Amino acid sequence: MGAGIAQVFLARGDRVTVQEPEAEAARWRIAEGLAIAESKGVADKDAAMARLTMAAVPPDAELVIEAVPEDPALKAAVLAQAESRVGDGAVLATNTSSLSITELAAALDRPERLIGLHFFNPVPVQRLVEIIVTESTPADVLERARRHVEHIGKTSVVVNDSPGFASSRLGVLLGLEAIRMVEEGVASPEDIDTAMALGYGHPMGPLKLGDLVGLDVRLAIAEYLHARLGPRFEPPKLLRDKVAAGELGRKSGKGFYDW
Repeated sequence: MGAGIAQVFLARGDRVTVQEPEAEAARWRIAEGLAIAESKGVADKDAAMARLTMAAVPPDAELVIEAVPEDPALKAAVLAQAESRVGDGAVLATNTSSLSITELAAALDRPERLIGLHFFNPVPVQRLVEIIVTESTPADVLERARRHVEHIGKTSVVVNDSPGFASSRLGVLLGLEAIRMVEEGVASPEDIDTAMALGYGHPMGPLKLGDLVGLDVRLAIAEYLHARLGPRFEPPKLLRDKVAAGELGRKSGKGFYDW
């Protein structure tokens, strides 16, 4: 996700700094994505890569987007570190797909300037960015976030801070029910996905999407929503079994599909 976010800003002509422990691997992923974008005529790879720096968050950053795994303590620590490095005018954003913005902001000296920017995977292709606001989000922070989203050619929707926001709450519920249908022998993963793609116009079915996102990520979000919103988000046994077996989807080579 972080590489994809960096790519779309670089493709629009911005200077981007990426702070990543595995810097060379991150640089390679960004370069690979930009090469694909160049082949489609939407980026100049060499020019974009010249605007990329692999380093700590710079003091003059206008926008900082955290994109680490869905671990509240890790996200809060990364955001607090970023806040300590940037000026008062910087907007801090988290790319969480379900965690409370209000709770993450509690680790900051100025919690009101944290906003949610929920990108979708793969970032260069997906057109939506979900902007999540809290009760204390200033109007100017929201407006600046909207301008950043518009600048990279994407469409934003604004959602109040609540478990799972809008997209994850609905998307996870659909994905969990699809997994239960496989578990109960209702239909194969391929037929369930084809039904949703052709019958409802989804770009891909919920099971293939789960494989793309990562079944471990889907499980973590479902467990969080189950704890916050109740039994309708209880993870199916089949999902737990696949994660326990290391069948995480595309990144492991096997999930509901072989990749």
